[in-house]
Amino acid sequence: MGILNKPYFRGRSVHRLDTKGRLRIPSKFREVLQHHYTDALIIAQLGDCLVAYPPERWDEIEAKALGLSEVQPEHRSFLRRFVSSAEECEFDSQGRILIPPLLREDARLDLDVVLAGVLTKFEIWDKATWDLQAERDRENDHKIMETIAGTGL
Repeated sequence: MGILNKPYFRGRSVHRLDTKGRLRIPSKFREVLQHHYTDALIIAQLGDCLVAYPPERWDEIEAKALGLSEVQPEHRSFLRRFVSSAEECEFDSQGRILIPPLLREDARLDLDVVLAGVLTKFEIWDKATWDLQAERDRENDHKIMETIAGTGL
């Protein structure tokens, strides 16, 4: 079964935001959207990066979020930070999305960004922040692998 037959985002690449904050989405990610999902994205902030979801996946997240407590402080904080940051981004005729200014600011996106496919979504990182996170991940590689081994993967 080929890559296009699976609804997964894989791989990473470096791209450049234009002066208006538009980002060209790689064709391999667009093909996944076009073959398996609605050709649009919901983008939200999660930690130090932005996360881009197909609308169908975002609907699943919202359905689960409805079950969170409206009074528990951690749940309220998560909803406030994650769900309130979500913006629908449609593609222009050149395969670009406009990342809204607040999201660019929240993720401290400069000109160079890394797109990282992580199965049912992809992450959008400022290149310098990505490099720092990648180094932290390398330093914790042994612990990460032990944790993953415990999942049966």
